[in-house]
Amino acid sequence: MHDIHIIGGGLAGSEAAWQLAEAGFKVRLSEMRGVEGTPAHHTDGLAELVCSNSFRSDDAEKNAVGLLHAEMRALGSLILREGDAHRVPAGSALAMDRDGFSAGVTAAIEAHPNIELIRERVDALPEVPAIIATGPLTAANLAGAIQSETGQDALAFFDAIAPIVHRDSIDMEICWFQSRWNKGDGKDYINCPMNKDEYLAFIEALNTGEKTEFKQWEKDTPYFDGCMPIEVMASRGVDTLRHGPMKPVGLDDPRTGRWPYAVVQLRQDNKQATLWNIVGFQTKLKHAEQVRIFRMIPGLRNAEFARLGGLHRNTFIRSPILLDGTLRLKSRPNVRFAGQITGCEGYVESAAIGLLAGRFAAAELIGRTLPAPPPTTALGALLGHITGEAEAATYQPMNVNFGLFPPFESLPKKADRKAAYTARARADLALWQDEIAPLPA
Repeated sequence: MHDIHIIGGGLAGSEAAWQLAEAGFKVRLSEMRGVEGTPAHHTDGLAELVCSNSFRSDDAEKNAVGLLHAEMRALGSLILREGDAHRVPAGSALAMDRDGFSAGVTAAIEAHPNIELIRERVDALPEVPAIIATGPLTAANLAGAIQSETGQDALAFFDAIAPIVHRDSIDMEICWFQSRWNKGDGKDYINCPMNKDEYLAFIEALNTGEKTEFKQWEKDTPYFDGCMPIEVMASRGVDTLRHGPMKPVGLDDPRTGRWPYAVVQLRQDNKQATLWNIVGFQTKLKHAEQVRIFRMIPGLRNAEFARLGGLHRNTFIRSPILLDGTLRLKSRPNVRFAGQITGCEGYVESAAIGLLAGRFAAAELIGRTLPAPPPTTALGALLGHITGEAEAATYQPMNVNFGLFPPFESLPKKADRKAAYTARARADLALWQDEIAPLPA
């Protein structure tokens, strides 16, 4: 007899199972691999790392993901425990032996007396308390069941990710606020103007920049309407972008009183207005090329990117619309979602949401409500993006970054900002841990 059913044995599912089992609950963990493979995985080991052996920076003083590591360690994360146990030299990054890491997670799960690992494919949403953590390659039948429950527009199968820029790195001496033709409140977009020479140089850079290739299983997935990579549009003619996402009509540069030759627009991406999305700039350019080329845009020459662009197959739900603050599906609250399927990006972020889903579920199983971690913490900021802080209409996967954190009323000096975010997060996490101490440990 199980208290809860977890579907998916990746990083999020393994972490959720561990948190629940450590709290004393009986867990049924279903993992499809071992019965049926996926195009990306090579083994049937739990928490297999398929793209990289790195959890990125482990510096908790200067980096949001390093802070997330520290918070997860403080909450007894299995994934961070095994990452540390199988660490290999990588400077300030937390990199690990892939096989050893997966084997360590698998051994821990299989040895836990409260977890039953079952190799099976699950095709329907459970009726019992459950956490779905099936990741970006969710099997077709289960994806169909999710889509039937949530609606045709609530599940995405292809990311079209545009870069996101930190607001305080945009040069507002060059850029200005204005909506095209002054629609709405007239100030919904930040506009970066280009003259003809700047535009032509930008098009040349897009055409010659180094691109990434689709993985084999992505090649048969067509682009959705409106998701064409910007470099593909640029290759179709020198003026294509000027008649598309970079059209200048209806935008008056306050420095000249005229329409520019071309305009790059940024749209607010979170409620705090600290992050701005470059409209229409989904791309397959390699990350270093994106930084180089997008900093050619006047007004973005010193841009700091919270996220770079991409285009790849990825199953994720519209979490800000569908999930409540404890990751429960609003239409079927016995089901929680965790990991990459919620729209977080990255191994560590997926495991972190698994950790929270497990703890929320553990509290609920004893009739309690676990308060969400403060939004000033890395865990709380990431949860807030997933469950409501992001703009629902344009919701896309996101790595943890300081742009997701509530800004300070009085902004610290730029050199001190990351340390200030970290100090506030540490203090607030400690208070939250004291608050939840009577709940499952």
